[in-house]
Amino acid sequence: MSTKAQEVALDRLLVDRFKNGDGAAFDEMVGRYWNRIYSMVNQLLRNPQDAEEVTQDAFIRAHRGLANFRGESAFSTWLYQIATNLARNRYWYWWRRKRDKSVSIDAPLSSEGDATLADIIPAEVETPDDITVTQELVSRIGLGMERLGAKHREILVLRNVKNLSYEEIADILGISIGTVKSRIARARESLRSKLGEDFK
Repeated sequence: MSTKAQEVALDRLLVDRFKNGDGAAFDEMVGRYWNRIYSMVNQLLRNPQDAEEVTQDAFIRAHRGLANFRGESAFSTWLYQIATNLARNRYWYWWRRKRDKSVSIDAPLSSEGDATLADIIPAEVETPDDITVTQELVSRIGLGMERLGAKHREILVLRNVKNLSYEEIADILGISIGTVKSRIARARESLRSKLGEDFK
């Protein structure tokens, strides 16, 4: 049995124990996943305090929802989805509060495409309070997108602008879902590195 399969099997046992009234089972889940969830959220938000709050909230929501968890996906997948959605909500909340009102977060980034600022603002920001979104920043992100290789630009547009699923992108590009995910990750990292200087 692979490590992944063992993890999934153990999670399933813990979920069953929890549903049968064993409160300690959830504590074990928290112990197993806290650091992994916190690490992921902190990478998204780049703010330890926010990451701590989002991680706590993710486990609170998981605790509330676990009785109805049907196990169609792995528990870890479900938990990551909860945490990712919460992190995304937190991230856009402060952008909407802090941005310069003169620039729309939905403004197109370049004349060539319809990607918007909201699609690709990098998660490398250390101090969101110090940043205002200006037309210059919109232009820089547009230029950053244009400097990406064709494969990376294409996959960000399919995912972020067209809102296609991994499965749809895999079908369109004739590649595996795993390749889609890794290419998106590399494309975002490449864009962030090109924009990194703008956020220091």
